[in-house]
Amino acid sequence: MQKTINCATFRKMVLAGAKMLENNRAKVDALNVFPVPDGDTGTNMSLTMQSAVKELSSSASVNFAEVCDLVSKGALKGARGNSGVILSQIFRGICSVLRTAKPEVDTKTFAKAMEAGTKIAYNAVAIPKEGTILTVVRMMSEFAVKNAGKLKEYEKFLPAVIEEGDRALAKTPELLPVLKKAGVVDSGGVGLMTIMRGFLSVIMGEEVVSEVPTDAASEKSVDDIFGDNSDIINMDLGDIQFAYCTEFFVINLKKSTTLADIDKLRENLMNIGDSVICIGDLEMIKVHVHTNSPGVALTYALELGELDRPKIENMLEQNRALKAKIAAEKKDQGMLAICAGEGISDIFKDLFVDRVIEGGQTMNPSASDIATAVQKINADNVFVFPNNKNIILAAEQARALVENRTIHVIPTKNIPQGFAAALAFEPDASAEENKTNMIHALDNVKAGQVTHAVRTTKVNGFSIKEGDIIGLDDKKILSKSDNIDTAVLTLLDKLKEDYHEVITLYYGAGVTEEDAAALAEKVREAFPDCDVDYHNGGQPVYYYLVSLE
Repeated sequence: MQKTINCATFRKMVLAGAKMLENNRAKVDALNVFPVPDGDTGTNMSLTMQSAVKELSSSASVNFAEVCDLVSKGALKGARGNSGVILSQIFRGICSVLRTAKPEVDTKTFAKAMEAGTKIAYNAVAIPKEGTILTVVRMMSEFAVKNAGKLKEYEKFLPAVIEEGDRALAKTPELLPVLKKAGVVDSGGVGLMTIMRGFLSVIMGEEVVSEVPTDAASEKSVDDIFGDNSDIINMDLGDIQFAYCTEFFVINLKKSTTLADIDKLRENLMNIGDSVICIGDLEMIKVHVHTNSPGVALTYALELGELDRPKIENMLEQNRALKAKIAAEKKDQGMLAICAGEGISDIFKDLFVDRVIEGGQTMNPSASDIATAVQKINADNVFVFPNNKNIILAAEQARALVENRTIHVIPTKNIPQGFAAALAFEPDASAEENKTNMIHALDNVKAGQVTHAVRTTKVNGFSIKEGDIIGLDDKKILSKSDNIDTAVLTLLDKLKEDYHEVITLYYGAGVTEEDAAALAEKVREAFPDCDVDYHNGGQPVYYYLVSLE
């Protein structure tokens, strides 16, 4: 029986937790509050863990301080979505305790580490909400601290902690009405419990993961660490107040350095420039500042420790060079579409959309992602087609992140509306005329999607069983069946109006061209007054997207 674990074991636990979460990512994703497989919690948490693993894989160390720093920083660097950020803070707290531990960690110390993880995770959220991953980690840590004294063997301690976590998870629907209504538990909590079970697999000697494959390089380039400066590519030279982009790490901090000194460094940097980033702890500080006095910034930092990987770029000259690369004359108007599926992307390109970025129900791009894509379109006015109601707000927010561009968000809620908007574009018309025509074009399209239910529930007047084929518009479920074709035909019957003349089917993953051709023939028979066509969309999640015009 193990009364203690060493750093090598903890390292294996992190790898196993990440591997088990990756193996069950789809299951966690499926735990959304609507019976359509469009969740992304598992993906966000898994990518966060994989970032920690990538950082960990860059070193073979079995020293607690070194390993904990790698895990903590890797998770923070790769944190995605609310669930990923909270998970990174949980690990940050755990690692803050274990990094100062002796070569062997008993259950009491591990319980304190969990307690620290809970505290930091709660502090990371402005308004902590119970019924989430926070509840699960809190109840586990409280149980661990209370019972570690009598559960001195990890083979008894971890199963008991996991059992308490499962009890907490079962309570989440009672704490969040939206979960109770949908008949599910919190997906973030499930992700955390999956990681904990990975921990346990190492303790119990079951399928121990020695390494999780990554493409981590032994050395990272400065650009990989700091990112690029593409945000200034379209900045007017006269707008650059501070000429030098100055970036560096402060390492091997002096013993006399305190957290207050880091705060003071941040204040000093703000006095000599802007775009200040000064984050870290007493192990390492990352600094970024735009300033006209890079030497002064470096001098301030030297008071705290040693400089590492300094990078100073003349943004004025960089701006000139980047502008010189723009060979084509800037046009007045361009288009950006957001979609998933190679076939859908190709159709948008055929409609002369300038850029297509990946995104949709299962992966919502951020405002920054959209702004970056807009910035790469060499046009004064850019029309953005979100093609999903969950992306419209991010597209609106992207307006504040671009320079020398005007973003016109066309509120397309689905792919067919995006196609209609792109078809309405007239190169010789003004931006305002095109915007008006595009928005009016949306009214001429009705759209639906067909997918499968991922759980048993009652919603929109239907008793849905897991595996049922369901047809939806942008608001609710309109049909259900045990086969795809019937679900499509019933959905079309609910959507079709007398004025509709064209029905188009876009078939996705899991549907062959032969299947689509056979269904198209059935649709022609059912709706003889309409022209029927089908195309390969290649979209995930949905068997078919349907359009009526």
